[in-house]
Amino acid sequence: MIHTVRAGQLDIAFWDQGPRKAPVVVLLHGFPYDALACAEASAILVQAGRRVITPYLRGFGPTRFIDRDTLRSGQQAALAFDVLALMDALDVPQAVLAGYDWGGRAACIVAALHPSRVTGLVTGNGYNVQNIRAATLPVDPAAEARLWYQYYLHGARGQAGLQTHRQAFCRLLWQMWSPAWQFSDAAFAATAPSFDNPDFVDVVVHSYRHRFGLVAGDPALEPWEAALALQPPIGVPSISLDGDSDGLLAAGGSAHHAGHFTGPYGYRVLPGIGHNIPQEAPSAFAQAVLDVSASGTERPRG
Repeated sequence: MIHTVRAGQLDIAFWDQGPRKAPVVVLLHGFPYDALACAEASAILVQAGRRVITPYLRGFGPTRFIDRDTLRSGQQAALAFDVLALMDALDVPQAVLAGYDWGGRAACIVAALHPSRVTGLVTGNGYNVQNIRAATLPVDPAAEARLWYQYYLHGARGQAGLQTHRQAFCRLLWQMWSPAWQFSDAAFAATAPSFDNPDFVDVVVHSYRHRFGLVAGDPALEPWEAALALQPPIGVPSISLDGDSDGLLAAGGSAHHAGHFTGPYGYRVLPGIGHNIPQEAPSAFAQAVLDVSASGTERPRG
């Protein structure tokens, strides 16, 4: 059953599973996926005695903005703000945060700026805090080519393309980013309605423009963005996961992120796994959550 709670700028839709008084885990999906990406991992964690909360991010699924005049921001600080607002609304003082892509970014930011609320962190692709000041510096051509979709969304043609071809656009990214994952038509069809959210296009376009400094963010979140510009370290127990078949980020790309983690830290590479880590490797994702919950991290490797 999907629940809804008023939290911050949103009425957030979320799954809430497991014993209410058990240790809490918040699972956070990325773009272009939704909460169903974490369903199998959630079931494993519930079986292990955890309460698992899995929200639909802003712009996805049944989550809605409260005020029609609120900026449909997809900036990194907004994603993290939503996580804290959700925890406050549900009276969750602390939790393990586990996410990837947009969700991993939100988890990293909360862990960095509000560590007292985070008992452990699992992050896909390492330190996910954007360095917007450096966003205009080019990377190697192969990496630039993988970012085509971001550059496409910088212009009116890309925005219109996403508006017109939401499902085809997102399915293409699923295929490109997880080339070894043979997902079924039914699996994609289960997630595809989340892209029909009325704010999906605006939030996505804002996200990919803001991270390059092309548009302004929400003024209320400027203190957050100023703090993130300093690239704050993460001191909570953390495990970073990379898929070695990730079609978006080079395999092992987060191995060099260890310096951003000042607390207990582990780094794991998942063979044959692409970008959508929890849906492709739910057992490994859930195990990382259980390990970090017990501070069972290891020295970084790779």
